[in-house]
This record gives sequence, structure tokens and C-alpha cells, in this order.
Amino acid sequence: MVKIALKLKANLENVESLTPSPNPDFRWYLKFACNNCGELSNKWNYASLAEETPAQRGSAVNHFISKCKLCARENSLNILPETISGITEDSYGQFKTIVVFDCRGLEPREFSAREGWIVKTCNDGKTFTDVDLSEGEWGDYCDKTNQPVSIDEIEHTFERVK
Repeated sequence: MVKIALKLKANLENVESLTPSPNPDFRWYLKFACNNCGELSNKWNYASLAEETPAQRGSAVNHFISKCKLCARENSLNILPETISGITEDSYGQFKTIVVFDCRGLEPREFSAREGWIVKTCNDGKTFTDVDLSEGEWGDYCDKTNQPVSIDEIEHTFERVK
């Protein structure tokens, strides 16, 4: 059991916070490497709190299960829901943990921010829901504050945590 944090940073213009949707259907799009043989997945997979598969042993559930195409080992991942958070304007320029995964037999290598994000604008402005970050940036206009809002230069990293 290895816990791996997904850390995110981005340039936020007139944005107070960027958070994943609290909806259990929110999808974390990832590419993985098998810890047994090193095989890298070539397609995007997703993990979601809404999708639970019983573990082979015990009463636990997994949010993602895959079988390695090279070595046929079954690997799994659990999302630790209590670790889900967002980034704020205060964390500008710094990587901040937005979720921690409990990984067994695999390790996330790439992350793709897609749809389902929530953007809260500065100065008690508007909240945008179901924001799509799949283009690597997002922009809109806040009617309440009469200012453009945008997110760009999105970067991620993975880090083992205890």
C-alpha cells in the first residue's frame, strides 16, 4: 500500500479557488505504470468515488482496478475522500495536494484535468460549476465583479506521502 498525492498548481486570475466537484461522479483521469514490470498505460483511465469494486480479499472496495497487459498482475487504486481539496490564490506558484490515492501495484504517472471543476471568483463574485480544464486553460467573465477570470499554466506532480 503506497499513498501518492496528486499536487496541482496553476495561474489563477481573479480566481479565489479551484476545486474538484464534491459529486462522487467526479473523475480523476490518470495514466499508470505497473510496479511489478514497469509497463506504462498508453490510454487514459479514470477513478471515481461513485464506482466501487469489491476487493479480492476482505471487505474493502477499490475505485479503480486494472490488469497489467504485460505481466497480468491485478492492480488497484483507492481515492482517499478526506484528502480531496483545491488550490487557492494563496498557493500561487506552489504545488498543493488536491487528492491522495492509495495505490496497490500501480503508480500514477500522468494526470489530465478535465470536466467537473468548481471555480470561485474573487471578491464574492460568481461560482462557476462544471468547468472543463481539458484544454489546459479556462476563461470566462464574472458579471458580479465585472472582471475576466481565467486559469492557465496548469501543472501537476505526484509525490509519495505517509
